Amino acid sequence: MLLPVSALPSPYGSGDLGPEAEKFAEFLRAAGLHYWQILPLNPTAPSLGNSPYSGFSAFAGWELYVSPSLMFEDGLLTRQDLDSLKASCGSAVDYPKALALKGEALGRAFAARESRLLDDPDFGGFLSYNGTWLNDYALFMSSKASLGGGPWTSWPQDLRDRREEALRSWGMRLERPILRVKFGQWLFFRHLTRLKASLAEHGIGLIGDAPFYVNHDSADVWSNRGLFALDGDGETSLMAGVPPDYYSEDGQLWGNPVYDWPRHRESGYAWWKSRILHNLGLYDWTRLDHFRAFAAFWGVEKGESTAKSGKWFPGPGAELFGAASQGRPLNIIAEDLGMITPDVTSLRRSLGFPGMRVLQFGAGDPTGLSINCPFRIEPDNLAYSSTHDSNTARGWWRQELDPDGRKALDILLGFKAAEENVARAMIGLAWTSPGAVAFATVQDALNLDERSRVNVPGTAWGNWEWRLQDLAALTPRLAEDFLELGAASGRDNCAHPNILAY
Repeated sequence: MLLPVSALPSPYGSGDLGPEAEKFAEFLRAAGLHYWQILPLNPTAPSLGNSPYSGFSAFAGWELYVSPSLMFEDGLLTRQDLDSLKASCGSAVDYPKALALKGEALGRAFAARESRLLDDPDFGGFLSYNGTWLNDYALFMSSKASLGGGPWTSWPQDLRDRREEALRSWGMRLERPILRVKFGQWLFFRHLTRLKASLAEHGIGLIGDAPFYVNHDSADVWSNRGLFALDGDGETSLMAGVPPDYYSEDGQLWGNPVYDWPRHRESGYAWWKSRILHNLGLYDWTRLDHFRAFAAFWGVEKGESTAKSGKWFPGPGAELFGAASQGRPLNIIAEDLGMITPDVTSLRRSLGFPGMRVLQFGAGDPTGLSINCPFRIEPDNLAYSSTHDSNTARGWWRQELDPDGRKALDILLGFKAAEENVARAMIGLAWTSPGAVAFATVQDALNLDERSRVNVPGTAWGNWEWRLQDLAALTPRLAEDFLELGAASGRDNCAHPNILAY
């Protein structure tokens, strides 16, 4: 089942890694489901549209997901602290309020623990293990806050260009804020590790998500300028995006700097290797977003306003994954949606990575020839009723499926789909497909319409805000329905963690 952590119910403005996540795991177990897929947990901000695919670090976690309830259990907050942090929150994720509440909670906990923090062996071990990225990230975020939040290219030149004396000087000046950032990261990864262990006890694997690109204004680009397509002033010279496709006739111009792959190759892909292994250490499987760019990526020259004028450039191919794996299997899911050419499929198959198929994309013309048509999905792929980037199944049927598409869907189903049953019907098609694993979103499980959509690709604002109001909506009867579907489709014979060993 696919559910963003932010979409969990919570009295703190946004879902987090605490008790509600545990309760959701209990539903998954009761429903006979084997995997929980989430979206990226990297730190982002309201100024970035709260997009989990546009973050300040490829390694760090967002403090938004730290659980005040778990902080209370660990003695970092008092009951009075916990009660005072609870707020009346609307039906959507309230990012500004949630960030303010989490910041206050972490501030109180840090103030109470600060004098003893460096003597804590667990904290010390965390600093040592994560030092390769954590030191740069903590200085980056502390400097950004100190300098008014502007991008690193607007900082004083000596800090912008990471001159050794400036790094040392700013590190001393911001010693306490830097320690506070590291404290927040320590708690985030403690809570994530605790959740993963709890899921494992329930027989459930956790599937994480890694964006392909990183933000220009990120600790990664600031501390590794030579690995990205930048000009002499550090500004992006070649922008990332995708050509016109199903989602946008102008393509999508993301604006991130693309990678300087020859420089990555010179380093033995050290940064990417570290990133992949970091993610695989956090999750049972990691979905690599925009996998097609490993074969070839779309680059757009600086100054263009749309992605139409871009062109294809070669990616690193299998060489990168060979450097990361060193002969060991990598638990990676390739997001191979969009404009997929034979070289992308060939690369994915050569690496043994499962791909993704979305049933909504299989109701086009001609339906029976689409690789997303349920009976044409191959065993080395995962079948989805919908995803975070698509409409919900019910919303898709209401808003996007034309009469010919509805007719084709009815033929596939063997009965006439209606608004009341189309989401359940799409889940059934996914479960009975040959795909290695079948996924449903929580919205489809609850037959929710377009108002519960998570993201509209190509739009910058108003996304990532949907939230499940009450886990009680995931009823015992719904769990029983999934159990029955699993038995009828033969998927109840699967057992984590080997389901994906197709």
